[in-house]
Amino acid sequence: MSAATASDARVAPADASGMGWIGIVRCGLVQVALGAVVVLTTSTLNRVMVVELALPAMLPGALVGLHYAVQLSRPRWGYGADMGGRRTPWIVGGMGVLTFGGLLAALATYLMGSTTTGGIALAILAFFLIGAGVGASGTNLLALLAAQTAPGRRAAAATICWLMMIAGIAVTAGVAGAFLDPFSPERLVAVSAGVVGFAFLLTVLTTWGLEGRAARPAPPDEEAGEKPPFRQVIAEIWAEKDARRFTVFVFASMLAYSMQDLILEPFAGHVFAMTPGQSTQMASVQHGGVFLGMVLVGVACSGWARGRFGTLRDWTIGGCLASAAALGGVAFGGFAAPDWPIRINVFLLGFANGAFAVAAIGSMMHLAGAGKKRREGVRMGLWGAAQAIAFGLGGFLGTVAVDAARALVETDALAYASAFGGEAVLFVVSAALAARVRTPADDRRLAERAAPSSSASRPSTGGERASPAM
Repeated sequence: MSAATASDARVAPADASGMGWIGIVRCGLVQVALGAVVVLTTSTLNRVMVVELALPAMLPGALVGLHYAVQLSRPRWGYGADMGGRRTPWIVGGMGVLTFGGLLAALATYLMGSTTTGGIALAILAFFLIGAGVGASGTNLLALLAAQTAPGRRAAAATICWLMMIAGIAVTAGVAGAFLDPFSPERLVAVSAGVVGFAFLLTVLTTWGLEGRAARPAPPDEEAGEKPPFRQVIAEIWAEKDARRFTVFVFASMLAYSMQDLILEPFAGHVFAMTPGQSTQMASVQHGGVFLGMVLVGVACSGWARGRFGTLRDWTIGGCLASAAALGGVAFGGFAAPDWPIRINVFLLGFANGAFAVAAIGSMMHLAGAGKKRREGVRMGLWGAAQAIAFGLGGFLGTVAVDAARALVETDALAYASAFGGEAVLFVVSAALAARVRTPADDRRLAERAAPSSSASRPSTGGERASPAM
């Protein structure tokens, strides 16, 4: 056995067939738990602080920004699991930190009703823990999927996990909302305790034995057993051309994706004169589009399709360009209000966003295992940190752009058009960045599609060696 072959054997997963569908669904249930706690802390507590407690809206905004800032530590959490060889302890431990932070956040909100300063101080600690918990658990969950899911199932796995997270957010919002009425601070704490307790229990049960024999406790690449320092690992990954390009793509695309979040419903109210209920329904239409876009890519890029409907790279580029076109339609539609079919336009925007997002996540899972082995956690952490920065900046920059434009121009339609137009340009830039990144799966799919035509056009000779790709 050659040195290269020995190295490959040492780093290959024990389960060559990859994680099965039941394992993928179990990972999706962890995403459900993550979504349940996050929506409680970033949406429900946000509303209570601003409405019931009459505190400035910038307070929950700053706390949510803190939780994104803490997620810059994602590469470090991935590094810890890479070096240790097991990911489920980090997933469960991260969820423990997240749920404890969620409970503290509810207690802090309760405390703000009597002691604002003390409540805010406790909330800062709580949202710090929330950011750390999301980073540790979410990063290593994705790294586990990337390391143990067969290449042909990764697009479907990304779709399943994200749809389950969306379902978890929707169910938690509905159930918690029902139990919160009639509202009282004590009821808020009780409901929060129930949600975080259920989330932690669900995580423990679904991850029990998930890695099994597929876990790899041996040192990652160093036979001597000496672990490389974190800075060295980050430097090695940043030196990889595709990893570096993909990091920039994640930041640019997620910045464009998140900038629309806080301005789309105000746009509907200012320009299309929609009521709060109507704009909320429009947001629901957008999420329906996201759902269908995710499902389509998950089916089109699954193993049985074998690249017939495009590669993940194709869908990432196409989704970014379609998102840009849909945002251009929204920007133009403001000048044609109220006759512009804004709901159809927003549905198409959601569809394009969902398609690009799942394709990008699938590409991320493929790239996580490329290059130097046993670095899935650090790569996922690096891209997760880029996404966290983009999400932290996106909503803020979108609102600033609209406020600045409304101060400079005479009409709301023109002000919002300038913001949506800027996002569309950013999506076009993201498509160009995605075109420069190629995953191993894309190379395989392109080779498979080209193989039949190559073999048909080339005469066969008895002494010709069979190609490994055939």
